Amino acid sequence: MGVLAGRTALVTGASRGIGRGIAERLGRDGARVAVHYGRNETAAKETVAAIEAAGGSAFAIGAELGLPGDAEALWEEFDRHADGVDILVNNAGIGVSRPIEEIDEAEYDRVFAVNVKAPFFLVRHGLARLRDGGRVINISSGLARTAAMPNNMAYAMTKGALDVFSRDLSKVLGPRNITVNSVAPGIIATDNTYELLHASEDAWAQAAAYSALGRVGETADVADVVSFLASDAGRWVTGSWVDATGGSLT
Repeated sequence: MGVLAGRTALVTGASRGIGRGIAERLGRDGARVAVHYGRNETAAKETVAAIEAAGGSAFAIGAELGLPGDAEALWEEFDRHADGVDILVNNAGIGVSRPIEEIDEAEYDRVFAVNVKAPFFLVRHGLARLRDGGRVINISSGLARTAAMPNNMAYAMTKGALDVFSRDLSKVLGPRNITVNSVAPGIIATDNTYELLHASEDAWAQAAAYSALGRVGETADVADVVSFLASDAGRWVTGSWVDATGGSLT
């Protein structure tokens, strides 16, 4: 029996990248995992299949975030498969934004709608579904606390807002013994960072140099931190910003 046996987890944006890594890890830990996707149903089903192949349990739910009514639509899909949730991982997000000289209001609004508004209202509409003693884990970014990539300013701003959300929500949900934390990855090798990591012959080495450990992160590096916070071992950690950048801020 895994450390999360008997619990239900919802991971947004779990069809690929960091979200998929988190979903698979929570599945191995024994949780029944709701694999959320926005548009790529095929990829979400592949994540479900991978969890099941490893002996876990999962189901896919589709709802595009950043649109009016997105949170209600997602929970409506979720309710068809489960009657409550113990672990909510707000991972889905737009990972890049254009520089301030180029970004327009439509892109700005879209980034904030997906990265900030959607997690806020997923929690707002999920409060009655979230069981006492549960976990809310928001996937932030090291860029919320460093200007290493200033051209990604709007994106970094959304993660700063998400961190405030985690901090204040921890006080709101604390009386129910629900912990709330932000986990902040650095540069992780995913399809979202492919162009960054392959922009030049030495791009990978440059990215690795940000980390004190001298390498580019893997999805498992983030998933393992989330697993700890989701487990009983993380019961006394709440309202925290967990640096999972591999020492990129040192």
